[in-house]
Amino acid sequence: MKRTVFMLFVLAATVAAAQQQPLLPTIQGGEATATPTLGGAPSVAVGRIGDDDLLEVTVYDSSPLTGPVRVSQEGNIRLPMVIQPIHAAGLYPRALEKVIAATLIKDHLLLNPIVTVTIIEYDSRPITVVGAVRSPLTFQAMGPVTLLDAISRAKGLTAHAGSEVLVSSHEPGANGKEATLIRRIPVSGLLDSANPALNIDLHGGDVVRVPEAGRIYVVGDVKKPGYYFITGSSQSSIMKALALSGGLGRRSGRVAYIYRREGGAVGRNEIPVPLKKIMRRKSPDVALQANDILYVPGKMGGPMSPVILQDTVSAATAIGATLLYVYH
Repeated sequence: MKRTVFMLFVLAATVAAAQQQPLLPTIQGGEATATPTLGGAPSVAVGRIGDDDLLEVTVYDSSPLTGPVRVSQEGNIRLPMVIQPIHAAGLYPRALEKVIAATLIKDHLLLNPIVTVTIIEYDSRPITVVGAVRSPLTFQAMGPVTLLDAISRAKGLTAHAGSEVLVSSHEPGANGKEATLIRRIPVSGLLDSANPALNIDLHGGDVVRVPEAGRIYVVGDVKKPGYYFITGSSQSSIMKALALSGGLGRRSGRVAYIYRREGGAVGRNEIPVPLKKIMRRKSPDVALQANDILYVPGKMGGPMSPVILQDTVSAATAIGATLLYVYH
């Protein structure tokens, strides 16, 4: 009876200790699983090893072969006394352990080596977020990362972010060469969670770029010349541009001019518009496109020469840089 009670006590203590053991992600069949282990867990999730990753190689009872090692740009690691470099990139830590053990036996260094490989630091999974975000950055993907996660790390979009987010990824292409895949994600659907599929998963090497919204330039006889961002889905027009620029000056003429670069043209096309008729609702409003220049001459003025046009746009840019007007 006493022996039975003692065995039940030992069994209960063993179960309790197992329940308190931390879980370490390990690889079985190519997928990450949770396996109990004694001691502390590493600080990063287990995944495939990549170039520039920092590993900790531990060979039991062999201090010369134990220590940190960096994966080279060629995907290899070098160990002391080992003749050839060992290819590590693309392997999981458990698979690399077997490769190192087999190499040590082959080179007649150890008879039955016990090898442990831990990933200390990932440097092969950079995700870059640039463009119209509050804090552009590059970080390492230590686990699953979504597009919203990446934008959140960049502290969100700025007020003049455009209507799309561009995600560039490297995909296997023909003849073993990598091809760049660019996905366009609408900002409205992403932020509103209207379509959860838009919150795509990101992987190492992905670049998230948030282009600025298109801008229009308003120059000439207006109260607040400058440039104005066009955000949201609404279209800009002559009337909206004049509203943003504070309205017409006292000496504005009857005709205004839109300068627009179309196609691959070097210069800009000049488009006259009946300004006074539009203001009096006697002519339909005219739509403006991103990078258009709306020039309102005085009563005695006419079209601008290319040189004056460029100087005027430069001045408007300087003004607009200090006075941020955003049209939603």
